[in-house]
Amino acid sequence: MLADFADISWSQKYIPNPARLEGKHVREKFMTIIGPKPGEEFTKTDPWRVFRIIGEFVEGFDTLSDLGPAITIFGSARSKKSDPYYKKAQKIAKMIGERGFAIITGGGPGIMEASNKGAIDAGAGSIGLSIDLPAEEAMNEYVRKGVQFRFFFVRKVMFVKYASGFVFFPGGLGTLDEVFETLTLIQTGKSPDVPLSFIGRSYWQGLFDWLKHAVLEEKKIDAADLKRIRITDDLAEAVDHLEMGILRNRNLGNGA
Repeated sequence: MLADFADISWSQKYIPNPARLEGKHVREKFMTIIGPKPGEEFTKTDPWRVFRIIGEFVEGFDTLSDLGPAITIFGSARSKKSDPYYKKAQKIAKMIGERGFAIITGGGPGIMEASNKGAIDAGAGSIGLSIDLPAEEAMNEYVRKGVQFRFFFVRKVMFVKYASGFVFFPGGLGTLDEVFETLTLIQTGKSPDVPLSFIGRSYWQGLFDWLKHAVLEEKKIDAADLKRIRITDDLAEAVDHLEMGILRNRNLGNGA
């Protein structure tokens, strides 16, 4: 039955974007192979979701495959232009861009916008990986290469896969999720041991003191899990930490 796809292009076979599944012929092929139960709308079924997920991975990989070395910057979407961290994000992104790295962000407002703006200031790649949320604003104007995601976990893969290091600015639950997701992937060996710079000592120090004095002392993590972290208010120190960690990984052949 799969041979029936021989006359359909690769993207039509595998990319589940409704806009790409045009025509009665293509829809009938899908319905025949993985069609819904009687009375069930096909686009509400799990097989359809699987194809949408595959499509998002393909689009992300295809868009970012030639990106080159990059740094991912995380932080609050709620930071205003008057926020000192907004200005710091723009500045550090420019500093990183001037050292030959593209900047990857979530593509939204706040720290993300500031970082993409800094990338433009440096003439570096400015990447935005935005998420489809009901209350989310459109991708910021400083993104030069963007991908829109429906699924958080696909988006997270793209944040990590193409990053040689990470910068974390103060943020809320989304930023904290990204902090611990990144630390877990590195701890478990699913991601290279890349450097992490945290901007804002007064914001982050309490969290890492708790990890050190509660979680580490209870032997729930190892000291090595915290060694890659640098907490600072000095942007130059943060950038140097990133660059030294990346050079170390290259010398060790870690692929970061």
